[in-house]
Amino acid sequence: MRRHWVRGLTLVACVLLVGIGLSTPLAAAPAAQSEPTSLQAMFASAAKEFGVPDSILLAVSYNLSRWEHHAGQPSTGAGYGLMHLTATPSLVADAKGDRDIAATHPLAKAANHQTLATAATLIGQDDEALKRSPYQNIRGGAALLAQYARETTGGLPSNIGAWYEAVAKFSGSPTVGVARDFANEVYATIREGKTYTTSSGETVTLLPQAVTVTAPTSVDDQLPTTDTTPECPAGLTCRFIPAAYQINTPGDPSDYGNYDLAEREANGLDIRYIVIHDTETTYQEAIDIFSNPLSYVSAHYVIRASDGDITQMVRTKDVAYQAGNWFVNIHSIGIEHEGVAIDGAAWYSEAMYRASAKLTRYLANKYNIPLDRAHIVGHDNVPGVSLATHTGQHWDPGPFGDWAHYMELLGAPIVAVPELRGRNIVTIRPTFASNKPVMIGCDPGPCHDVPRQPSNFVFLHTAPSDDAPFLDDPALPGAGTNRAEDWGDKAVTGQRFWRVESQGDWDAIFFGGQKAWFRNPRSAPVAFGGVGTVVSPRADKAPIQVFGTAYPAASEYPPGLPVRALNPLQYTIPVGQAYVTTDYISADVYYAPTFTLDPNDHLSSRARRSSTRLSSTTALCLSRRRMWMWCM
Repeated sequence: MRRHWVRGLTLVACVLLVGIGLSTPLAAAPAAQSEPTSLQAMFASAAKEFGVPDSILLAVSYNLSRWEHHAGQPSTGAGYGLMHLTATPSLVADAKGDRDIAATHPLAKAANHQTLATAATLIGQDDEALKRSPYQNIRGGAALLAQYARETTGGLPSNIGAWYEAVAKFSGSPTVGVARDFANEVYATIREGKTYTTSSGETVTLLPQAVTVTAPTSVDDQLPTTDTTPECPAGLTCRFIPAAYQINTPGDPSDYGNYDLAEREANGLDIRYIVIHDTETTYQEAIDIFSNPLSYVSAHYVIRASDGDITQMVRTKDVAYQAGNWFVNIHSIGIEHEGVAIDGAAWYSEAMYRASAKLTRYLANKYNIPLDRAHIVGHDNVPGVSLATHTGQHWDPGPFGDWAHYMELLGAPIVAVPELRGRNIVTIRPTFASNKPVMIGCDPGPCHDVPRQPSNFVFLHTAPSDDAPFLDDPALPGAGTNRAEDWGDKAVTGQRFWRVESQGDWDAIFFGGQKAWFRNPRSAPVAFGGVGTVVSPRADKAPIQVFGTAYPAASEYPPGLPVRALNPLQYTIPVGQAYVTTDYISADVYYAPTFTLDPNDHLSSRARRSSTRLSSTTALCLSRRRMWMWCM
């Protein structure tokens, strides 16, 4: 989904703009107490100050932030701090990926659920104090919970189970069923108890507590009327909560969210890729975002880190807005994994790896998707559709996801083939556990050290030396750094390249139109021989242009079907260079311009559709991204 907690004014893949209004603030806020020195004490103090049960405050925070403050930086849902207090974000991204550039959306359409400002008013602070201070953030969240309790029950209940509706309202979801599902998760956390050590080294504990919820209606009664049977293999804990699909502007059938009806198999649109994402926020918030039609984003599945619990939100036959590239969207299934890329292993649990692998195997078998790194890809392998969007594409799941282990769980391990060593096609595969390069994180800024941890890539240099500059990708001018989010100078586990030269323990490959060097010690290699088809320009031809999509040429569109622009990216394949192909495919397009489903009948009608398969194209890994070129 997203690649970081904030990125200034670059593209944002999903936003939280929800429609539960807030009541008038309390007449007077309780006086602030002296600030405690530990998170545990902060929660206890704020709970006592505002009359909120300590277990409620802790469990709400855990489900929204994992008790992480993230240095005051916002999440993808524009939420701040331990209590995830929300403000309106500045940009809405084109996760659908069918336009050349992302566009700001008229945010005035969204009913406000900007809890940051309300919470600040309730405790007599300004917004910046609640962003900056963990304690003030917790106090603001406690004050909001107290207000919601008064609004829903008429007071501050002494019975913990009677806080259910206040907790549901705190979720911010405009969908009653989703809001109450959040409340269910909060109460499950209270019953189970939690102990968690934050990234700052503090340990917070919520002791398990028996509690009986008092709620007026069941969650299932509040969910939209539709088939709720998830598409999951046996043995996994799965449920179906539909992503939002509705008109956002009355009278404008083109302004709708958050996915397209497609009936892909019936319309000849093969599903050939599975795109692996991380949410850059919590499991519950991702579900809330996809349930909000104003977010214009979705994924087919979301997986929880702690236990591998799965929520399906879009049918696999339909097109989710997930990859920021319309061609990839119409040919892929997107799976979101709860996590934050820069925090790596703190989120990518074994339970999540195994649940995800089992789901991916099931989907690959259903749709005949090859189990290799050419078809099981990360969001960081998906190109933008134009110069502008490519530069801002995402880098999740990032450098700390264990692709080698994941492919092993899929039954398709990336293994060394001794008889192929020395060949010119190489497959990247560093030993994950011992591969711990020095990196920094600058997204969000300011730049800071990233703890050394297992990583899935090798750095690329401009010369065969550790002292040589990192490769400067033409799509990221001024890059060439050891930043974790700099995807332009990293070759990742499972990718294949043409080896053009070797010097001692160093190998050179063609990468993004340049010659790039990586350390490949003969005593402990990080790349091995591989097989594949190699593409290279003819000597009598100009450099080959490279695209982020594989749409047909304009002359090949049927009459009346709008032509999708084919905009070359920042790369070319110069004469003399070679790249390893991953697919030979046909260019096509699926056209879904308007909302076509009766919102009162989830099963009655079908989308308008058009597709054409015309010019042959070649897909290859020109850099870390997947690119397309026209066959010569």
